[in-house]
Amino acid sequence: MDKTRALSALSALGQEARLDVFRLLVVAGPEGMLAGEVAEALGVLPNTLSSNLSILLAAGLVTRAREGRALRYVADLKGMEALVGYLMEDCCGGRPGLCAPQGLACAC
Repeated sequence: MDKTRALSALSALGQEARLDVFRLLVVAGPEGMLAGEVAEALGVLPNTLSSNLSILLAAGLVTRAREGRALRYVADLKGMEALVGYLMEDCCGGRPGLCAPQGLACAC
């Protein structure tokens, strides 16, 4: 990941509603959620949610797939792992292996 992509991801997560969306999708796991389900779960208007999902998508933090007329969104943990990796790459004098556990892979 480069600085521009990292700034995009951090900016996307730096807004309360988008952070809530991302965290909800992390909880949903690899099956993700339909956009309408996300809107209902968070109590947000569909048009507002659509804008926030587009920003998260552009930042590489979510993926989407069309299911008929609906869109399913999934948290992109590889995108988040790339962001954390970028932030930690100079950790411990450039030896990130000495720092906290590596990777965001979960056992779910």
